[in-house]
Amino acid sequence: MPYTTLISVPQLQALMRSGQPLMVFDCSFDLAQPTLGASQYREAHIPGALHADLDRHLSARHGAPGAHGTVMTSAADLPASGGRHPLPSRERFATWLSGVGFSNDMQAVVYDRNGANYCGRLWWMLQWAGHDAVAVLDGGLQAWQAAGGALSSGDEATHFASNFVLRKPLRRLVSVQQVHDALGHSAQTLIDARGAPRYRGEVEPLDPVAGHIPGALNRPFSDNLGADGCFKSADQLRTEFTAVLQGRNPATVVHHCGSGVSAIPNLLAMEVAGLGPTALFAGSWSEWCSDPSRPVARG
Repeated sequence: MPYTTLISVPQLQALMRSGQPLMVFDCSFDLAQPTLGASQYREAHIPGALHADLDRHLSARHGAPGAHGTVMTSAADLPASGGRHPLPSRERFATWLSGVGFSNDMQAVVYDRNGANYCGRLWWMLQWAGHDAVAVLDGGLQAWQAAGGALSSGDEATHFASNFVLRKPLRRLVSVQQVHDALGHSAQTLIDARGAPRYRGEVEPLDPVAGHIPGALNRPFSDNLGADGCFKSADQLRTEFTAVLQGRNPATVVHHCGSGVSAIPNLLAMEVAGLGPTALFAGSWSEWCSDPSRPVARG
């Protein structure tokens, strides 16, 4: 059976010994220093892991340079969402997966050293591409090191290209228009994963407008982890999300944050708790507040 939510360090080590088709991705990143994640990866990573960079690999590029300096934009180049970290199209993502040698028969394991903040993006994108066999390493690189796991440095050898085939999406992507159209309806429950001061509009370090989408509930993504850096138990997560929802149907939940990245630990936690799958508004607050006609709530 594939791992589809979380995988522990001992489970990953056993998987590595088994010889089953496997690819591990280090998704370490830093919003304030975008090149830091790649540097940290080269300093230390799980042996064999490839680096998946939020900006370079897991976000869209708006067109590619063409002849004579023109910008050529095909349907595959168009982003699948708005916001500060727009999703690439599924086709563009599949091209990247094929280029690094990832194939449909592989188990993917993703991790970071940032409290599962960034690796969840790749976990969700693979599910969105129709690939169920992807799991987040519980506790990240810190748990691997604490268990005495070996580390490598530098870059890993390149892999032969594969032909990753897109399949029916296994997770639902919601557009800004869909969120807007469903405001105030019981069929949509918005959960904002940003910290409480940003949610309340007291501070806004990244986007031009402070506040939150009217009606959104607040569940900071960091609340999903225990003191050991691992996800809380399924029972505890179920209790906490049930309290946040206050009787609302979990199936109506749409997760968002600032740019669609840190919302995913909440989405993953709900699945661990047996309350998922749920939907993602990838454009998130950064896309929502880009149009001054959209309403803003504070407090």
